[in-house]
This record gives sequence, structure tokens and C-alpha cells, in this order.
Amino acid sequence: MLQGNEQWPTPRAAYVHVPFCAHRCSYCDFAIAVGRDELMDRYLDALAAELATLGEPQPVQTLFIGGGTPTYLGASQLRQLLRDVTRWLPCEPGHEFSIEANPGTLDSEKVAVLADFGVTRVSLGAQSFQPPLLQVLERDHAPDDVPRAVEAIRQRIPEVALDLIFGVPGQSLAAWDADLHRALALAPDHVSTYGLTYEKGTPLWKRRQRGAITSLDEEAELALYAHAIDTLEAAGFKHYEISNFARPGRRSRHNQVYWANEPYYGFGMGAARYVADRRELNTRDLGTYIRKALAGEATTFQAEALPPEERARETMAMQLRRCDGIVRQAFRAQTGFDLDSLAGPAIARHVDLGLLEDDGERVRLTRRGKYVADAVVTGLL
Repeated sequence: MLQGNEQWPTPRAAYVHVPFCAHRCSYCDFAIAVGRDELMDRYLDALAAELATLGEPQPVQTLFIGGGTPTYLGASQLRQLLRDVTRWLPCEPGHEFSIEANPGTLDSEKVAVLADFGVTRVSLGAQSFQPPLLQVLERDHAPDDVPRAVEAIRQRIPEVALDLIFGVPGQSLAAWDADLHRALALAPDHVSTYGLTYEKGTPLWKRRQRGAITSLDEEAELALYAHAIDTLEAAGFKHYEISNFARPGRRSRHNQVYWANEPYYGFGMGAARYVADRRELNTRDLGTYIRKALAGEATTFQAEALPPEERARETMAMQLRRCDGIVRQAFRAQTGFDLDSLAGPAIARHVDLGLLEDDGERVRLTRRGKYVADAVVTGLL
């Protein structure tokens, strides 16, 4: 067995975080800022200062601006953000440049700004087209905002991705089927289907704790997930990661960097990065982030560098989320470890259980394995 690969490639992907939102959705546990709009300009200055710590521009193949709600910024602020980001993280030819957007905050003026700076892909948080379910999720857009936003995007930007949530209290299979078909009617290039999670401390979690809402049982949630797979694959989408589906040639190249466990830059409040074997996480406190970045101080809140074998196991866990699975030869080249030396007996056991398939070249989840992916990963680790 090799002792681990100590050659650390320069990241070719970058994430930039914009924390501002009009309000916090009931399920949200992200690093966001609500009711702090007066700090937007100072935040953009702080972000520019953190980007400048690169020393010189670092070309990237994929760039992702997430939040929060990046498109909650005004058009002039959005222009400043993109000017600073593309100065320090210029996109290489053939790049993918994505940004998240709330359907209710996107208009033709903002789309024009995005297009002018080379954005190629907008990911819309549709979540549902059912008003009662949007109310449970405390989303602040209406169903009709989604097609309006899609139409505006298509005037200037080539790719549209839609995010949907299943497992919402009160959601029926019929309602989920209607959401999937309304999404497909908009002809998106990419669809993400996320099972609702109850993060401790969120409004949704608190409501469940006091009995105000009842979560769907595992069987009902599994039926919704299975229906999404069948419906989207029948519509020509490739199921390429546990929660993600894409038309041919339209996979999220940026997110595939995460799932491959490859390095990436991260900037902004609460942003994570993985550079030269070191994982770092920026502070989630807005005031602290702005103060430290503007003072030229490190914005890192926590950091760790995993030993080679732990890195290899982490890579195994991440790559198993991909429907293409773990390719033995590529895994060895990336990590310096042999997959079967790390987890051979566990792989064989899960193959016998019908949760993994192994053709000698690669190991991947079966359809049944996708339903219990977290348990399979735990079993391998």
C-alpha cells in the first residue's frame, strides 16, 4: 500500500458566499444574515479584502456563488461582487460559472449583470409549486415567480437548474408528482431533489418538537424519492448523484469537485475551503467576518489537516455519493491507497446485501443502496 499522495494540486474550483436574505426559511441552518442589509456594502468590501489574500489572480474552471441569496443584492452591488470575484478568480475558457437565486429576487436587470460577467448557470430555489408547502417551508416566493425567473434567465444565460424539496409535512405523492411535472414543464437542464432535514434549532425543528407539525415517516419519504428517480429518468435526466439529476452534458461540474473530494477555494462568511490538504471554515458571525477581513486578519474559525488514511476514507465516502461510484484506479491515483485494502471486506458484505455492485473496476450503490446511502457509507467506514 502506498503511503498517501503528498502532491497537492492547485484548486481549480472556488465557492463565494453571500449571506444576505430577506428572511430565514423555516428549515434553514446555513450561514445567513437577515435584517442586516445596512452591512451589505461593508460585507462586499470585506469579501474583496479576503479575495485579495490570494496575492495574485487564481484562474478557475468552476466558480459558484451561493448563499444566502446572492440575488438579494441590488444590481449595482451584484455588479461590484462579480467584478471583485472575477478579478481574483478569473474563469478559464470553457468554464462553468454558477449562482444561486431566489425566484422572487431575480429580474431582467440582475440577469443582465450576471450575463455580462460570464455566469453560465443559475440555480433557482423553487422547492415546491404548492402554496401550502411553501408556507410550511416559509419560503417568500410564489409559485408563479419560478417560470417568470426561468424566462428572464433564458434571455441571457444558457443553463437553468431547479431545486426541489420532498418530505415536507403534509406532502402527498400526488403533490410531489405535480411539483416534478411543473418543474419538467420548464425544461430545466438540471434538477436537485433534497429530502427535508430538521436541523436542530431551526424554526421547523422547534415546531416538530412541540407537536405543531408531524414529519413524514421513512416509508412515505422513500416513496417520494423513488418517484423522483423514476419520473426524472423517464424524462431523460441522468441520476448522477444521490440528490442530483441532469440532462446529458449538464451535470454540475462544480459540485462534482466536492463529491470527488478534490481541492477548492472558499471565500466569505461561513465559507469552507480545501487547499493543500487543509480544510478550513470561516467564521459564521457577520460582524466578526467583516471586522477581521477589513483588518487583514485571518477569517478562519476552524481548521484541520487529516492524516493520509483518513483523507482516503473521506474520499471513499464522498465518491460513493456519485452514481458512477468509486473507480479503483482513479482512487489509488488520487489518494495513494488501495480501495480494497481500506474496505475490501465491507464492500463484499454490502455487495452480498444487494446495496453495492462491484464490477472489478468500480464500486457503486445499487438502487436499493441509494435509499440507505448514509448507512452504507457508515458501514464502509
